[in-house]
This record gives sequence, structure tokens and C-alpha cells, in this order.
Amino acid sequence: MTISIVIPALDEGEAIARVISAVRGEALEVIVVDGGSHDDTVDVARANGARVLRAKRGRASQMNAGAGLAQGDVVVFLHADTLLPEGWHAAIVRTLARTRRGWGRFDVRFDSSGPMLAMVSSAMNARSALTGICTGDQAMFVSRSIWRQVDGFAPISLMEDIELSARLRRLVGRPARIRPCATTSSRRWRERGVVRTIIEMWVLRAAFRLGVDPERLYRRYYG
Repeated sequence: MTISIVIPALDEGEAIARVISAVRGEALEVIVVDGGSHDDTVDVARANGARVLRAKRGRASQMNAGAGLAQGDVVVFLHADTLLPEGWHAAIVRTLARTRRGWGRFDVRFDSSGPMLAMVSSAMNARSALTGICTGDQAMFVSRSIWRQVDGFAPISLMEDIELSARLRRLVGRPARIRPCATTSSRRWRERGVVRTIIEMWVLRAAFRLGVDPERLYRRYYG
């Protein structure tokens, strides 16, 4: 089974080399889709062996562009500040063969220690196991055959991961779970504050479920 890695990126020159290097040896290809970076993201990605595309800014747009060119049997959508665990390739192959679900995600942990962030990551993993909904930090992966059936991410500015998860869950059931954790950056949580970020995410998800326009939610979250 071959696996393509698709990384949406925007001004991630400081982090992306490490992310690419961690997966390049086992991936069929690493595709970095740049959304208009003003730093050296593109040059760093190319220098580290990734194929670089440019697409309209927005994770949904960028990930759709990358997946459209991916050649692997499975596509992993990986944030530019998230590291997959050792043995990630074998874990995906083994999990998909065992569950026959065609999609899944990793458990996640943060790159900073502390009880609050540990509690947040544990809650994220438990919520995902309970609801069957994934977030981008959990490195969602999808077989190309199922990807074609759902026609990719919806063209929305925010909550594209949650929206796609809901459609995949209806189509083929809950995602397969890989317990070895992907490690994601805690920078957003540290900069905005853990409690504030938790409340913001609860509010945004509730508003999304109530039908509020994702563009409006995007402006609220990112200012």
C-alpha cells in the first residue's frame, strides 16, 4: 500500500523541514500546498524533497489541490506543525486492513508538557472516539477510492475537517483509530491561552452545527 502525504502550508518555514523529513522515507510522495507564504516555506519544502504546489489560501482549497494530484493508495492530510509517530506507515496499513473502514486518524498530543494541555489532548482523543469526528491535528487519512466518493473537502473557510468527517462517517462508519500519537504544536494554545481557546472552539463548533456561515466563523477566530 502506497501513501501520499499532503501538507497545507502558510508561512511555516521554521517547522516544515522537520515535518517533511519525518515522513519522506516511507511516503510515496510528500506534497506541500502553499497558500501564499511570505517566508521561505516554498524553498525549504523543495530543498527537503517535497513537491510544491500553490493554491488559493485556505486549508480546504489547499488540501483538495494536493489530494487531486496524489498518487498513493491512501492520502494523509498532515498539518505543517504536526509530526507523525515512528512506524506511522505500517500503522496505517495494518489499521486499514484490520478495520476495512477506508479512513481514520491518529490520537494526538501536544509538544509542550503540562497538565492542562495533557487534559486537552486526552479530551480531544476521547471526543473523537465517541463522536467519530476528526480534527486536522489528528492527521486524518483516507483511501483514494473513498476520497473520490466524497469529492473532497467542502469549499469552506473553517471546520472543513469536521464537515468531511461527518460525511465519511455517514458513508463508511466511524474512523479507524491509531493510538500512537501524532505530536502537534501547542503554539496556538499558548498564545491565546488554554481556557480561552477551549471556550472559543466550543462556541465555534456549536455555531457551525447551528448553521452559521463558516466564513463568518473564520473571521471571528482569525480576526
